Amino acid sequence: MCCLSTETLTASYQAYLDELTAAGLLIPSGVKGLYGHSGVFEGVIERFEQAVTRRAVSYKAEVMRFPAIMSRQTYLKTSHIENFPDLMGSVQSFMGNERDHARLLQKRHQGDDWTRDLEPTEVMMTPAACYPLYPTATGTLPEGGRIVDLRSFVFRHEPSVDPCRMQIFRQREFVRLGTAEEAVIHRDHWLEVGEEVLNSVGLNVERVVANDPFFGRGGRMMAATQKEQILKYELVIGVATTEKPTAITSCNCHLDHFGHAFDIKTADGGYAHSACIGFGLERIALALFKTHGFDPDQWPASVKNVLAL
Repeated sequence: MCCLSTETLTASYQAYLDELTAAGLLIPSGVKGLYGHSGVFEGVIERFEQAVTRRAVSYKAEVMRFPAIMSRQTYLKTSHIENFPDLMGSVQSFMGNERDHARLLQKRHQGDDWTRDLEPTEVMMTPAACYPLYPTATGTLPEGGRIVDLRSFVFRHEPSVDPCRMQIFRQREFVRLGTAEEAVIHRDHWLEVGEEVLNSVGLNVERVVANDPFFGRGGRMMAATQKEQILKYELVIGVATTEKPTAITSCNCHLDHFGHAFDIKTADGGYAHSACIGFGLERIALALFKTHGFDPDQWPASVKNVLAL
């Protein structure tokens, strides 16, 4: 458990962020948690993803790629707004006429809140790579269920000086839709695979039972239940500080929550269970730079071999 003060943690995060920006790996935007990436940073992510793809080829997963925005209607079926309202992002736009536009510009010129003249669109920022998958699976799954390989930018409104806590970042997921047993087997197996892949690139992660950051008093009860039922594991490692390790990969069982929400059935007629592993690609890159240094050409030969650097 972390025993550092908030001030000390913030200083550690800021120090690592300053190092990353001085090295040109992260490009500041003026907003906390929003950065451009250098070619070196992107190259590390690409090579790590390729290593994951090679490791996963035997599973013959369906490949799907979704954008960073999703249907508002789909979003509202996920219960994200009930559980994580502080993290969501809604896409708003101007939908008025020329007179309305003139009023908006006048407000902007006067320093007033012109955003109140915007209206919600049909889309939300995607908060988890797997969410857009579920409406595509409505109906009856084939015998043996489905395994789907996903990657998406996802959004979390939690601005921070911690470079690992970005507002928009990439998740690479492998999701299983099937029976309760199939979902648990998938979660537990990929927990082992995730550890193997991360250890192979020199990231000595620790496996911990975890919970999602549910909102409010009711959320605290849900978090306790999630931990009690051991539905979520995280693979953590010290990045900005060893005193407060960062989760760079998570493995989750969702029970039949999405099966009910999206009317997904197994071949025997029951509601489908789901489970996933999610690799946080930017966080993994940050952990690699912290562990091995900012120049991949100088990384250990064993790591360069796995990443084909």
